[in-house]
This record gives sequence, C-alpha cells and structure tokens, in this order.
Amino acid sequence: MSVWANLRLSTKSGMFTLTEVASLNDIQATYRILKPWWDVFMDYLAIVMLMVAIFAGTMQLTKDQVVCLPEPQLDERSETQRSVSESPTTFPEASAVPDLGSTTSSRGRRNHATEGANVSPFRSVPTITVDLPDDIDHPVQRGPLNFGRPTNLEYQQYIFINQMCYHVALPWYSKYFPYLALIHTLILMVSSNFWFKYPKTSSKIEHFVSILGKCFESPWTTKALSETACEDSEENKQRFKTSVAKHLSTGSEEESPSSSTPMISRTGPKFSAEKPVIEVPSMTILDKKDGEQAKALFEKVRKFRAHVEDSDLIYKLYVVQTVIKTVKLMFILCYTLTFVTSISFDHVCKPDIEHLTGYTQFYCTHNMAFMLRKLLISYIALICVYGLVCIYTLFWLFRRPLKEYSFEKVREESSFSDIPDVKNDFAFLLHMVDQYDQLYSKRFGVFLSEVSENKLRELSLNHEWTYEKLKQHVSRNPQDKQELHLFMLSGVPDAVFDMTELEVLKLELIPEAKIPAKISQMINLQELHLYHCPAKVEQTAFSFLRDHLRYLHIKFTDVAEIPTWVYLLKNLRELYLVGNLNSENNKMIALESLRELKHLKILHLKSNLTKVPSNITDVAPHLTALLVHNDGTKLLVLNSLKKMINLTELELQNCELERIPHAIFSLTNLQELDLKSNNIRTIEEVISFQHLKRLTCLKLWHNKIITIPSSISLVKNLELLYLSQNKLESLPAALFTLQKLRHLDVSHNSIVIIPAEITSLQNLQYFAVTGNRVEILPKQVFKCTKLRVLNVGQNCITSISEKVGQLVQLTQLEVKGNCLDRLPAELGHCRLLKKSGLVVEDHLFDTLPPEVKDLFNQDFNSNSTFGAGI
Repeated sequence: MSVWANLRLSTKSGMFTLTEVASLNDIQATYRILKPWWDVFMDYLAIVMLMVAIFAGTMQLTKDQVVCLPEPQLDERSETQRSVSESPTTFPEASAVPDLGSTTSSRGRRNHATEGANVSPFRSVPTITVDLPDDIDHPVQRGPLNFGRPTNLEYQQYIFINQMCYHVALPWYSKYFPYLALIHTLILMVSSNFWFKYPKTSSKIEHFVSILGKCFESPWTTKALSETACEDSEENKQRFKTSVAKHLSTGSEEESPSSSTPMISRTGPKFSAEKPVIEVPSMTILDKKDGEQAKALFEKVRKFRAHVEDSDLIYKLYVVQTVIKTVKLMFILCYTLTFVTSISFDHVCKPDIEHLTGYTQFYCTHNMAFMLRKLLISYIALICVYGLVCIYTLFWLFRRPLKEYSFEKVREESSFSDIPDVKNDFAFLLHMVDQYDQLYSKRFGVFLSEVSENKLRELSLNHEWTYEKLKQHVSRNPQDKQELHLFMLSGVPDAVFDMTELEVLKLELIPEAKIPAKISQMINLQELHLYHCPAKVEQTAFSFLRDHLRYLHIKFTDVAEIPTWVYLLKNLRELYLVGNLNSENNKMIALESLRELKHLKILHLKSNLTKVPSNITDVAPHLTALLVHNDGTKLLVLNSLKKMINLTELELQNCELERIPHAIFSLTNLQELDLKSNNIRTIEEVISFQHLKRLTCLKLWHNKIITIPSSISLVKNLELLYLSQNKLESLPAALFTLQKLRHLDVSHNSIVIIPAEITSLQNLQYFAVTGNRVEILPKQVFKCTKLRVLNVGQNCITSISEKVGQLVQLTQLEVKGNCLDRLPAELGHCRLLKKSGLVVEDHLFDTLPPEVKDLFNQDFNSNSTFGAGI
C-alpha cells in the first residue's frame, strides 16, 4: 500500500493520490476473518490490475501519444525521386522547390513499397533545409547531411498535426485502454467489498465480527470451562474411571481433537450436557469481571442469533455480487480479445488541414503501442485468472447449502452436546469464518450452549454468594424457624448446602435450580419452597428429601413445571400447590398420582378448579385437611369429597358457591369448615350440621347471607363462628343457645340491635360487632365475664356502661368511630387492658380520670421499654 501513496496520476488539471483510489478497498482489518482465500486472492489480483492500469495511463500521459510526418502525392514523390537520383550530393535551394519535399528518402520509399505494412516508412530522418553562405564550395555539402527532403513545417505545426491525428487516426482502444482498465478494476474492487458497505448488511457483519472477536478472546473459552465443578454421582464415577482407562489405551488419536480445541483443558475432565461427571476439587474461580463479560456475551449471542436467523440478505447479496463480477469479467474478456489485435505501430492520418500545412496525408506511429500490447496481454491474463476464481466462488456457493450450519464436530470434540445448529445469514457467516479458521466457530459455539451458560452462572454465583453473605440473609419466620429466601438468582449457590442449621429454604424464580447431594448435610431442613422454580435433584439428594422433608410449597404457571420427584416424597406431611391445574379445555386435571404420598395430611390447592381433582382420592383416606382457594372459578363437582372420611379441616374459598355443598355433610370427622368469599345467600342447610358432631369452627364470612336460621342451635358443639362481611340485619335468639361458643364475629353487617340473650354465652371470649349500626351496647354484654376482646367500633353507640369494669379479663377494647362523649372510669378495673389494647380517639382518652390515665400510660411506657429492649 505504500507504493500507492508515492505514485501520482498526472492530469492537465492537477494531481491526485492513489490513496484516494485505495480507500475503495480499505476494509477494516477485523473483516479479514470473513474473507476466504479467493476473496483475498481476488483483492491482490485487483491491486495488480490497478497497478497495470495506472502504469499504462502514466506512461501514456507522460509521452507524446503519436508522432506524424507528411506523405506527398504519388507524382510529387516520383519527381522528387528522379531529382535526388540525378544530383545526390547537392542540396536544392528552397526557392527551386515548387512543392514541399518528401518526408522520406528514396530508399525508405522503396523499402516501404517492397516490405508492405510491416515496415514503418518513418525510420529515415526528415530532410533538413540549410542556408549555406556563397563562399562555401559544393563539395563541402556532400556527406551525411544528404538524408531527405525539406518539409518547411515548423515545430508547432508538428505538434498540431500530432494532436489532430491522435484523435482522428488512433483506434479508441489504444487511446482509452488505461482508463477502461482503471474503471473496470475499480468496479471489481467495489463489487468485491460491497457486502461490507451495504447498510442493511454492514451493521450485522460489524456486530458479528465484534462478538466473534470477543468470544474468541474470552477467558471463558480457554480457562473457565476446564475449571467448572461438575455434578457428582456414583454412576458417573464408574463411567469416568472407564473413560479414563479407555483414554489411556487409545493414545494420541483421541488426544488430537481436544488438543485442537483450546476452550477445554486437556488435564481436566470434560463436561457433559446430559450426564454430569465426577466433581473436581480445588478449582480456580473465574475473575468476576471476566465472568460478567462472558455473561454479557451469552446475551449478545442470543439476541444476535434471533436477529440474523430471520433473513438471508447477506447470503443473497454475496451471491449477487459474485455473479455480477463473473458477468462483467466475461464482458471485459470478450471485447478485449476482439480489439487486442487493433493495436499497431502504423496509422495513416488524413486530417482536413491541407490549407495549413500543404499536405493531405500523414504517416503516424503510436509511441506506446508496443508497451500497450504487452500490458494488455498481461491484463487479459489477470482477467482470466480473476474469472476462474469467480467461477470457483460460484461453485462453492452452490455446491452445498450455506444457509445451514451444523456444530456436529464441535459437539463431538467438546462436552456441550446441546449446541444448536443455525441457519440463514448466521449460518453463512459461520461458513465464511470457517474458510479463515475453524477455531473461531468452535469457540463461538460455546456461547450458543445453554449448558456452558449454566456452568458460567454457577461459577459466578458461587463466587458472589459466599457462606458469609448467605448467613446475612437468614432470618426468623413467624414460626421462629431459621429461614433463607433466595430470589431471582441464576442457580442455587453451593454454600447454601453448608448451612446445616437452616430449617426453611425458599427458592423463587430460579429456573436453573439444582439440588446436589450436599443437601444431605442440612439435617435440620424440613420445609422447602419452590416458587416458579422447577428444581432438579440428584439421586442422593432425592433420597434425603424423601426421608426428611415434611413441608413443601410449590408455585407454578403450568402443571408441567411441578417436578416429578415431588410425587415420590413418601414422608411429606403438607403439600401446597399454587398455580394452574387445569388443561387447555379446563376439563382434565393434570396432576400426577399422589398415591406415594402415604403420610400426606394437609393438601392446599390455590388454582382455578372446576372440580376436586380425582387424583386426590389416592390420598383421601389419610388426608386430614383440604384447602381449596379457587380465585373466582366456579367449583361444580364436589362428589369426591365424600371419600375423605378422615378430613378434619375443609376450606373452599372463592369458589363461587351459592349454597353449602351437600357432600360436606358426609364428613363426620370434620372440625373446621371455611366457606369464605363465595356467593352464599342462605344457610338453611346448616340444619344438616347437627350430624357433624365434631364441628367446632364454622366460617361463613365474606358472603351475602341475609339471615341466620334458628336451626343454628342444633350445632351444639360450635365454638367459633365467623359471619363478618355479610348482609345480616339481626341476630336470632337461637344463636345465643350455643353454650360452647367462644368466638363470635359479626362485624361489617347491618345489625342494629344486640339481643340481651347474649348473656347466655358465658364462654364467649371474642365478640366483634364492628362496622354495624348498633346504637345501644346492652349491659348484658358485660356479664360475659370471660370476654378478652370486645370490638364495637364504627357504630352509633352513645355511651358505655360502667359495667365494663366487670370484664376483668379484657385485653382489647375497640370503641373508636362511635358517638361517645366520655369513657367510664371503671375501665381502670380492667387490669389486663393496656393502652395499646384500647382503640379510642385521643380526646375520649383524655376524659378518663388522671389516675386511670396514669395507669394506662404507665403500662404503655413499660411495654414500650420492654419492646425496645427486645
């Protein structure tokens, strides 16, 4: 390229450097990986053709194009010949010559006449006219000056004749060959690199080259893969030993593939996408920065593939430009071979300038004809070679499908058998890279493998989430158990399984979660939460979970996400499933068999069921609690409930029930029934609850119940009754015959009067009538001396009786939102009532006597100090 900078093309208007011409072929050095050998060879051929064209043009511009001499008429030529032959030793005077003399000697004319067109008539020197003094004798005039006739043409006339004859007599091919060669060469150079410059392809190519270079240089392809820890299993240990023995016996033939692939260490074991091999201790952790760069590369490759595989524009453009070059070369070759013979040394010129020179015909010679012929032959040879390379390129393009690329060899030589094949422009670019060096595609394939990406995530994850950091995220849940919640990680850090004191493990949004054999160290682990986390477990890990796991919570989007090993946990006590359990047609439940869950006691289903899953009957005999939260889908079929004879707790929430299902009345062991958030308007079926001798808790809250039937009195063992958030306007007297009732919640209804019969509920400990229209709080309420919670807020109560002091066990009193003027001083007799349990407006609290307020404040301050200490 330095030669180009030094050469100059001269024109009459000025100079320009060949660097400007070379810029057409100045492709970035990084694009060389997409230029196969034929493109590189054609680039060099184009450079040589460019130099030939420039050399020819330079030689033609720096010399006179043609040299022309006049040729007299035939009669004048004969007369002159006779005159010269009679007196060969004297020069005729200029005045004695009536016409202009001949431009050649008689010997030159004879040679021209005898030898024909193959001998130029201009090899003799034209006659020079000399004016001699009179005192010089004629013998002095004899000698070598006798070599032609004078023409009386001046130098400027010769220049004019040369220019005229250049345009009239010289063939166009001789004149314009250098410029045609230059133009053709520039077109070939442009068409060769057009796919690098075209906007719709250059962006993809630039992006691909950038990613490819980073993938090739990434430490992940050379170091990290050989240092990643693999899963451990007894079966794979044996297989690994067998493979090592086989490796030692096969020799160097099996070592050559791995040695040619630098992304996998020869000393370390290979990874398997399907079956893990033995775990390697003492691994070098990949730098955090390198790991982040590698993760970014995985994301870039994924997006680039999705963007490029949709079209084949790059492939089509490359084919089109190759076809165009081939057609153009054929065209150049055809007309060049036709006109190559027209380059000659001899040209007869007859310009219409006789009135200026006195001659009508001139003989001309093209100074560069000989050189142009040689250069043209060289140019034809280069064109032929260029055309052969183009034909080979077309053969390569159509010999096999270049819009499909298989990583089969890479999958065989590496341990990533999940590298997908690619198509369209992505495949074509990889085929082009293979012509440069197949090592590029081998390394690039690593970043298409999900197994490789997962291994990288594991390394980065373990490097970031150390034991100390995980320890900081351990907390105490409401059940006072040590709990660890991991959210949106790329996997489960290995250090988790070193936390032997952990009791609850929550994994949320971890799609690549794997539970290794190390979980057997967590002897205190009994509860596992998998939220959108289809965890995979090893055999040893499964054995541990099967024997030790007691509580399992699973959230999923589709039932297929539930791991199959869940249905084999024979010692599981409680199973919570939250997600879609219906098929597309909403008819068939896609649960696996629960038959193996022989110790399952509690089953919680939060889904959109239309019927109770039939597979639940597999565990029906020993199931004690069934909780169905249906999210507004109407539950139609409940007949399978009859088989759950040992059921003690049943929740059917948000199931769009309009009546109490009759199947419930067969559950003789039922103790608690929760029908929250349904559309129940009447509960006349409550009379059938008299057969449920063990029923103690009935929750009918958040429905549309208008009245309570008097048959409620038949449910004599009822202890807890929830009727809040309904449309009740009154409370029947039969309700207060339930002597065992301890908890009565009728808040947020339309109740106006609290019956005096409430005094019969001597075991009542919790009474809530908040959010009603009660105007008078009867004194009989204060005869329920076991009351601990009394909530009568947001009503229309105007006064509270001083009998409130009888509630010595009261711990919570809510009166806020009423029409009270003051609070009774007898509240001071409620020794267990603290200020934190007294829900009242501040101005009403100020109506209490100072000593009562001091008592409440003292208790409040002591509680605050105690809480701060805790």
